[in-house]
Amino acid sequence: MPVLVFLDQSEGQVKKNSIEAASYAAKVAELAGTTAEGIILGSIPTGLAELGVYGLKKIHTLKQETLDHFDAQIFAKVIAEAVSVIGAKIIVFSNNVNGKAIAPRLSAHLKAGLVMGAIDLPVTTDGFVVKKSLFSGKAFANVSIKTEIKIITLNHNSYKVIKGEGAAEISELSVQVDRAKVSVIAVNKITGEVPLAEAELVISGGRGLKGPENWHLVTDLAKALGAATACSRAVADVDWRPHHEHVGQTGLTIAPNLYFAIGISGAIQHLAGVNRSKVIVVINKDPEAPFFKAADYGIVGDAFEVMPKIIDEVKRLKGL
Repeated sequence: MPVLVFLDQSEGQVKKNSIEAASYAAKVAELAGTTAEGIILGSIPTGLAELGVYGLKKIHTLKQETLDHFDAQIFAKVIAEAVSVIGAKIIVFSNNVNGKAIAPRLSAHLKAGLVMGAIDLPVTTDGFVVKKSLFSGKAFANVSIKTEIKIITLNHNSYKVIKGEGAAEISELSVQVDRAKVSVIAVNKITGEVPLAEAELVISGGRGLKGPENWHLVTDLAKALGAATACSRAVADVDWRPHHEHVGQTGLTIAPNLYFAIGISGAIQHLAGVNRSKVIVVINKDPEAPFFKAADYGIVGDAFEVMPKIIDEVKRLKGL
């Protein structure tokens, strides 16, 4: 009865947050005295067996054209049937957009207990207890799952990826796939940018930059660091930046290793989307800006004076 992890992929690449989930699943399997296995639907990435270095002993594949386009209902049903075939009792997802869409549906299919947004390994000394975050990271809950089958979605950047040795066995599943009820007419992709949801470094700007003509202060630093760019809701609402860069309670929730905020006051709605960042750096000329209370490092100063100096120093250190 292995621990099964869903490997989310896009254009033949397994997503970074799924690698983290795989490493987490391998440790959960170790605690349960079993092995960890993966399942991937749709196009099969090259070098899939190499994911064995993250603790996966076997990866189950199901390659069908229908599965090349994400459909939460179809994916949940297919995984439910796969769980029955594989015999898994614990299923792990990344708590990303796709994981959040599949996991509750799978829970209904399997009548399985579900914890979404786990931030630590389960405690198995007395039952099966999973710690999760609540209220945008302001509180925590320890949830006991008592059903035979258990489902966990892991918050991004909550568990360190552990890399070892070995190769995973590739096994082809034989599961019936229903015809999609939704037809994909067109796919519009953002290219040439670091995906914000998976970025380790994020440079973000707010209304303090005064206008889109000053956004080069964000993009210049992002380019020098190899970081993704983001913005506050106010910036997206006035079309300075596209809405897919908006982070906060009503936008994307991210957890990079570094979140660098320029000219953002740090209202509670914005903090809700970034407070799981490992390190937060804030630049704001208002010493009373709420963001300074959440920041690890802060500079009280005019961004138009501070940022050029930071950008020049980063470029110097990197030899750019």
